[in-house]
Amino acid sequence: MKGATLTRADLCEAVHEEVGLTRQDCAGLVERTLDLVAEALEQGETVKLSGFGVFQVRAKRARMGRNPKTGEPAEIEPRRVIGFRASQVMKARIDRALGD
Repeated sequence: MKGATLTRADLCEAVHEEVGLTRQDCAGLVERTLDLVAEALEQGETVKLSGFGVFQVRAKRARMGRNPKTGEPAEIEPRRVIGFRASQVMKARIDRALGD
């Protein structure tokens, strides 16, 4: 893997090298996995990946904000956002890797 960003292509290549499936099969596997996560989130489900973290859809209430160009007050509509909380295992792994 190269660069500071891990892409779908990088994931596919890593699966190909580790598992030995064809690149096309690996691409399908990665795509299906990401689709399953997205579908679960669309249904409002929590996605928990043990040792990695938890993805959740959270509701944000309406609030007053400001237009950055004009400084005028503007209402921000209620919305749903995706949140991620890393597991303790993942946090420890990152701390070790980055020498924090």
